[in-house]
Amino acid sequence: MIVRVCERAAAAGIGPVWVAAAEIEVAQTVEKAGFSAVLTDPDLPSGSDRVHAALGAIDPDEAYDVIINLQGDMPTLDPSALEAVVRSIKANPSCDLATLVAEIRNPKEAVDPNVVKAVLGDVADGQARAHYFSRAAVPAGEGPLWHHIGVYAWRRTALDRFVAAPPSTLELRERLEQLRALDLGMRIDCAVLSGPPPNGVDTPEDLEAARAVYRTAP
Repeated sequence: MIVRVCERAAAAGIGPVWVAAAEIEVAQTVEKAGFSAVLTDPDLPSGSDRVHAALGAIDPDEAYDVIINLQGDMPTLDPSALEAVVRSIKANPSCDLATLVAEIRNPKEAVDPNVVKAVLGDVADGQARAHYFSRAAVPAGEGPLWHHIGVYAWRRTALDRFVAAPPSTLELRERLEQLRALDLGMRIDCAVLSGPPPNGVDTPEDLEAARAVYRTAP
């Protein structure tokens, strides 16, 4: 699965692809497939901390000022989604990090706490500013709900500041690390995808669904 994710990331053609791995077996698998990996401390508390640690090893001279954090459980992510999140962060110099959302079409997703919702401002040209994230079905009232997709494009300075700060109260309550960024006053912009969100692989059923995508691909 991690190799499939690497292939999707490479297909976006945005920049070099590295895997921040906590286990030697993962790093070896990635390198055997022709990609690059860096080992990080397995006790790091979050994916953002892991990316930050890997970045220090990969790019100590700070040649890259925007870094994409793509989780290894999204083998069906369309490469165009990565292009969209990069466009989002580059569109506004005041944006500290950008992420992805898609409109929730399935009512079951609206009440599923495993589906994180993004509370957005006005959507214009496929872009919107995030005001909050929650596992609850928010905001109340009529209007779309937005499924948050856990892909982040960070400005390097924002990532440095984020990992230096302790977890916030709302972050711990909702179990959503992006709330720490909002509590720090950071601006999060969202690229709105037109299609359904890519499915992460969290269960055996999710894995079979992802395999089905590859079996039916032309």
